Amino acid sequence: MTQTALLTVNNLRKSFGHLEVLKGVSLSVNQGEVAFLIGPSGSGKSTLARCINFLETPSSGTITFEGKKLCGIEAKGFRTAPERDLRDARSHMPMVFQQFNLFSHRTVLENVIEGPVLVKKVTQDEAVADALRLLSEVGLREKADFYPDQLSGGQKQRVAIARALAMHPKLILFDEPTSALDPELVTGILDTIRGLADKGMTLVIVTHEMGFARKLADVVHFMADGTIVESGSPDEIFDNPTSPRLKDFINSIIR
Repeated sequence: MTQTALLTVNNLRKSFGHLEVLKGVSLSVNQGEVAFLIGPSGSGKSTLARCINFLETPSSGTITFEGKKLCGIEAKGFRTAPERDLRDARSHMPMVFQQFNLFSHRTVLENVIEGPVLVKKVTQDEAVADALRLLSEVGLREKADFYPDQLSGGQKQRVAIARALAMHPKLILFDEPTSALDPELVTGILDTIRGLADKGMTLVIVTHEMGFARKLADVVHFMADGTIVESGSPDEIFDNPTSPRLKDFINSIIR
């Protein structure tokens, strides 16, 4: 039985002025799948993630999430869905950023409850109870009343993950979640993400952590020059690459 994709991207393009960053990207993500986007810097990985979340507006192409078309060609040309529909979709597929993006003037607890209270209209008491539960899960219950500048980078990223989970998402996007961390803090964040995958969360992860991708991915998409050059299982991508561009990339990272 064919599984219906939770997220489908078809022929997505994105330009910044005269610079075309995405050049016709297509992929699909099924419920419960862990998909990794890998490739050299500047290949378009982060831009793709931001377009999926509509933090950047695509220039053309189609994005469908939970069966709802969020952008595509209409009678009058390329159109995105109304902003309220984009906000709703974004609430179901939050992004965890490289630089955490926490509100510095709000406590850890306030950062985590803001989305549920303001976007999903959850009561304050319900949001606080859920936030404290999630902070316990990521090992930060005792930091609920701290401010972000009182936390380490790894702690900030775990707060960001708790904030995403507080939306009870259908999919979480991770954009280089360990790139801003000191090396000794990376393992803790990777373990937290691994725990989400073990629970069956649908994840799309942009990363340079090749060992992590190899161990956790259901599917790996290799991007270069604004396109997906090759997709496959971790074994296919890392052990049996077929495209010359991917072979060169694999050789460069194992030297």
